[in-house]
Amino acid sequence: MSDSSPLPPARLHPEAELARAALSTPLLSRAARLARWAGPATRVDAGGGLVEEQLPAAADLLGLTGDDAAAYASEAWRVAVDTGLVEIVDEEAGTVRAGEELALLTGGSPQDVLTVWLTALETVVADAAVPDLDDLVDALDEGGEIDFSSLDWDPEAEAQFLDGVLGNLYLLTVGEGGPGETAVPLPALAASMLVPDDMGEPTNDVLEQVSDAMMRLDDQFRVLEPVGLVEYQPVDEALMADADEEPAAPVDDTDVSRYGMVRLTPLGVYGLRARLLEAGFEAPAVGELVDKGADALLDGTARFGRSAARAETEQWLDRREPLTAARELLAAARGADAGAPLRRLRCQQALSLVGPEAEPALREVLDDPELGGLARVWLSERGAEGVPAPSQEMVFWLTIDTVAAQLQAEGNSEELQALVEGLAAQHGGFFAAAWRVDHPAIAEVLDAMGRLHPDKKVAKEARKAAFKARSQQGG
Repeated sequence: MSDSSPLPPARLHPEAELARAALSTPLLSRAARLARWAGPATRVDAGGGLVEEQLPAAADLLGLTGDDAAAYASEAWRVAVDTGLVEIVDEEAGTVRAGEELALLTGGSPQDVLTVWLTALETVVADAAVPDLDDLVDALDEGGEIDFSSLDWDPEAEAQFLDGVLGNLYLLTVGEGGPGETAVPLPALAASMLVPDDMGEPTNDVLEQVSDAMMRLDDQFRVLEPVGLVEYQPVDEALMADADEEPAAPVDDTDVSRYGMVRLTPLGVYGLRARLLEAGFEAPAVGELVDKGADALLDGTARFGRSAARAETEQWLDRREPLTAARELLAAARGADAGAPLRRLRCQQALSLVGPEAEPALREVLDDPELGGLARVWLSERGAEGVPAPSQEMVFWLTIDTVAAQLQAEGNSEELQALVEGLAAQHGGFFAAAWRVDHPAIAEVLDAMGRLHPDKKVAKEARKAAFKARSQQGG
């Protein structure tokens, strides 16, 4: 995932809702309870961890039972220290007290709570990238240093791999047309990191790597779930049983959910976006443009998918009077630069959400060479009276502008190919007239039409027209 281009916009839940979710996560709520429990008799070791003798009492306070109770209590304590819910008073004596951050969980703003939670998230993500503690103990040499070579584990590479997986899960969740809040199969997530895009059928070696990655991710998502980042259905234990063992019950080999299913929670989307921003990625969120001008709205949503652009535009319009908003949008849509066609398309889509109160603004631009066409479309669709018929020149200009916008928005999509085929079929002499249109993108559009049209004869006409257009423009 490159940080040079913006990611799809995330749709964040309200901060108050996210803060409530953060407070109710098992890990942060346990950490807060331990912070309130800590007192003069509480002792920590040199690393700030709760001393072993006090772990049973901490586990009992948290209602934890079983073999892992002490480990879970220790993890919650470490989060309490890392987030500032607990402060170490005297390192040598190992004494502690409640930290200043603890008051923020009950008396702070939603943003304060989320800031504490984000710190907890960093602790947990770092923990998730570390192998099993038993393996770490076995890898300790006599000098107390970890022999990473015996673990077959590269800390930096492992952290980067987990970051990459979480980045892909974020893209799948917020991307246009992606699964959204639907759970993603673990094999698909592992394959997204290991199978090259141009590989048809994965080799046995690659499939083995994917299988190994799935097992690592299974452990990691089990660690990440208690902090509220994901909802996770673990890998079926039967899949990890020895081949010689008989399954306890019949299994369905076609059930992909047996291989693990993971879904980012709304809190997880918020958390990963914050991490991506911190790492230097451009990670927009729907609603960030509501207080900006129409130019920022049209330029910003030019990079959005359709549904995200509509959601952003609806929020922007809700804060403005329809007539004023329409005038601002039309003024921002003008221009002969490369991004202007897509701005006008987004303007047209925004105006489709505005009521009849905007009509005066559209009538004001009927004679505008760049806006007159879309104004006529808007007025005609609403049954307005007295709308002058467009000239042939305006019709062709609007057509070229629309195709140029679609090229910018979607590239060589199936929808654009259908539009190109329809234009060529409806107008027998389309290319003979189109190359004369005085539009900055005329040559680029005709080139694209030649590339997209499946009929070789029509494609050749488009390419010839593109050559004429360039000659006319002096290019």
